[in-house]
Amino acid sequence: MANQHTLIVAEMAWAHDGSIDKAIGIMKAAKEAGADAIGIHITDLPTYMVPHYGSGEGRVSAGKEHMQVYKYLQDINPSNDDWVRFAKEARAVGIALCVMANDQASLAFCEAQLKPEYYVLTAAAFVEEEFIHALAKTGRPTLFRAGGATIGEVENALNIFKANGGGEVTVLHGFQNYPTKLEDTNVQQMKTMGDLFGVKVGLADHIDGADPIAKAIPMLALALGASCLEKHITWDRAEKGEDFEAALNPSDFKEFVAYVRAGEIALGQANWTALSPAAERYRSVSRKRMVASRPIASGTVLTRDDITFKRGDVGMSPAQLNAVIGRTAKSSLVENDGITLEDLV
Repeated sequence: MANQHTLIVAEMAWAHDGSIDKAIGIMKAAKEAGADAIGIHITDLPTYMVPHYGSGEGRVSAGKEHMQVYKYLQDINPSNDDWVRFAKEARAVGIALCVMANDQASLAFCEAQLKPEYYVLTAAAFVEEEFIHALAKTGRPTLFRAGGATIGEVENALNIFKANGGGEVTVLHGFQNYPTKLEDTNVQQMKTMGDLFGVKVGLADHIDGADPIAKAIPMLALALGASCLEKHITWDRAEKGEDFEAALNPSDFKEFVAYVRAGEIALGQANWTALSPAAERYRSVSRKRMVASRPIASGTVLTRDDITFKRGDVGMSPAQLNAVIGRTAKSSLVENDGITLEDLV
């Protein structure tokens, strides 16, 4: 049985800071690092947000809390033509597009022009029945990002999506708190959603990208059955671009991917039909064997006191002890000689 292949999404989000050239550079770095898909946000701001939407902690990255969010995002929001160019470049290098369309206008554009391999539905839209309906009608595989949603909202959104012919669903656990604290991560909640709803699940953790543990936490999700792992990527954390708090630099992202692929191999398969060749080798060198505990003369009828178990290259398995007691030694044995069937009458 082949090892699982976990979908790894390099979430760029707004890390491009408005430069489509930078976005393309991050996308190519994600591909080089081993990501399967690049995550982008497509937003028609007048449709998505009121112009007077305020600033404040938890709305944008550190150092930008004083900015009016609408104006800030307007300044760094690529045009549709930019995204068409980006999609063409992504297809050329062979990385899938994973798109969060933030509004109906953006969804229509994505379907007409980008045709992404995956969509992302943010938890904020779980209560927008019309939007879920439209997203389902695309038929594309969709990642439901459940962070910040109640269980009831997740269930309702899934029901609407399925009722309207939606494609394959993976529910992602995790949310962005610039960054999210370790104690708020609750990886086990991911598995709970899979058990409750009978869907594939994954993790979109937002642990501080500067902390080495950021590359290890997703491994917990892998062991709990994650089929998708999303991790933010940026060009250079030192630049402190948007979403940098939970992002990895390309070199760190490459290491993260290597961890995941190694983890997939180590998890292996759950069914236990036969020992692998490697396990057989270990078994052959680690098991004790039946040996003479003292000198045994030819013709001796063996008793339990004649036999002990020690690691060695020659000798029968201790499991065969009862079949050996009472048998007669065909030839003399010295202490520590292995006892084989050929030694017995």
